[in-house]
Amino acid sequence: MGKSKRNSPKPDSNRAQKLAARRAAQEQAAQTVTRPFEGLAAECDLVALREFVPSATATLKLSSNVAAERPVTLATVLPGAVAALVRAGDEPTGFVGTQVQFQSADPSVDLAAAILWTQSATPGESLTTADVDAAPRLSDVLDPGAALDLTVHQNFDWWVPEGVTPDPQVAATIEQANQAIMPSARLELGADAVGAAWWVDAGEKAHVRWVRPEDEDQLMLALARLHAAGNLNLGEGSRFAGSFRTHGLLVPVFDLDPERHATEWEAGAREFGARLADALKVDAPLTSEERRSRDGLRSRQVTLR
Repeated sequence: MGKSKRNSPKPDSNRAQKLAARRAAQEQAAQTVTRPFEGLAAECDLVALREFVPSATATLKLSSNVAAERPVTLATVLPGAVAALVRAGDEPTGFVGTQVQFQSADPSVDLAAAILWTQSATPGESLTTADVDAAPRLSDVLDPGAALDLTVHQNFDWWVPEGVTPDPQVAATIEQANQAIMPSARLELGADAVGAAWWVDAGEKAHVRWVRPEDEDQLMLALARLHAAGNLNLGEGSRFAGSFRTHGLLVPVFDLDPERHATEWEAGAREFGARLADALKVDAPLTSEERRSRDGLRSRQVTLR
């Protein structure tokens, strides 16, 4: 009789270690939520606040299922990049950060846990890491149909309550953050606009990053059709720079003439939005030129998370 083949690797062998590492990676991938804010009207803005908006706040509309004891403000980043804090005052207010130092595989659960923490925390306390064990999802804590009533800031002075003089260390931290901030704005494109288009002045160039809620593959086909037709832009002085994927959404990026203010791009953005909506309705196969455009656009696409 021939020798039977070994089906299992020896313990502690290189093959066993590689198999264990592969299984761990597969389990981690299975636990990662691809589109954490899906189902929320504010999904696109939540992605923008988490990924690239420097300084913005919004008062949250909590679900009727939450016994709200105090108001909660969503913020891009809090001092020390903590998950949450409760500001003391006549009416204590909770603040929850989207850009945090520590996070789990599901930012939806992170934010939900932080919001609930603010309701019972002592004023003056801060939360470094949200306890996500048994925490609900964000769609269970927020009103899923509510958009964000955003306030965009050009500094971090809001870190200190109005009328309060910060100590020298805090003042120095705010000054340092203010020096690094880039002017930003959310384009106002009307009630029928899809997604969230954000302008930023990066110095030599300005950009619009437009977070879109459509299926990624369908959106890429529509962008390819516009590119092949020479219509993938926001008007004169703009050009398509590429796109990135984050939290299950595709974000087209446009380079812009930095001499023009954010509001000067709103008309061109509305026109582009209308062209894109028409392209999304087309279900005919791509032409050879459109396929070349699609392949070129994909080659410039990157994934953040």
